[in-house]
Amino acid sequence: MGSEGPQVVTVHVTGFKKFHGVSENPTETIVRNLKEYMEKKGLPKGLVLGSCNVLETAGEGALPSLYEIFESAVTDQDNQYLPSRQVIWLHLGVNSGSKRFAIENQAINEATFRCPDELGWKPQKTPIIPSDGDILQTRKTSLPVNEILKNLAAMGYDVALSDDAGRFVCNYVYYHSLRFADQQKIKSLFVHVPLFYTISEETQMKFVASLLELLASLY
Repeated sequence: MGSEGPQVVTVHVTGFKKFHGVSENPTETIVRNLKEYMEKKGLPKGLVLGSCNVLETAGEGALPSLYEIFESAVTDQDNQYLPSRQVIWLHLGVNSGSKRFAIENQAINEATFRCPDELGWKPQKTPIIPSDGDILQTRKTSLPVNEILKNLAAMGYDVALSDDAGRFVCNYVYYHSLRFADQQKIKSLFVHVPLFYTISEETQMKFVASLLELLASLY
């Protein structure tokens, strides 16, 4: 089947609920308000905003629901796999000690939680996917992170490139997402944001809107 006009990119977005030390997670607010915000702003041509889900800040115990969300992006209502599509998973997490946005280039195959997750799990030096190898293995996003960084910085955002998403739930989810994306021939990206008292909610909403538009144009 042919398509008319430019390619359409569907971006699915996730954030996280509260966790130890962060009683109000800014990514929960961003993701819950994103559809309404983008509808008011106007979606750029070629972009479809897909599902917006807020995840439990948990690793192993939350995997069934995480993969249910992943599968929903590549299957139809009858759970039949759809033909290859232009799909991006955009995951948002908070780094409460940061003063800027961070584009995460990779995830590491290690779960070492500094505190128990919201379901009480606290792994130490545990491979996230044992079949991938040891805890030094990495998976990188296939999106052009340097170009993304350059464009966002040119828009005036305080943003950096990062090779370390930590070893907590953010990295855990990102590693699973990158593996799933590789299997399904789609793409995945994780972005860390600061708390709202560091960068305001309005600026963060604008940042995510700019990032969505950029992702659609760069796919």
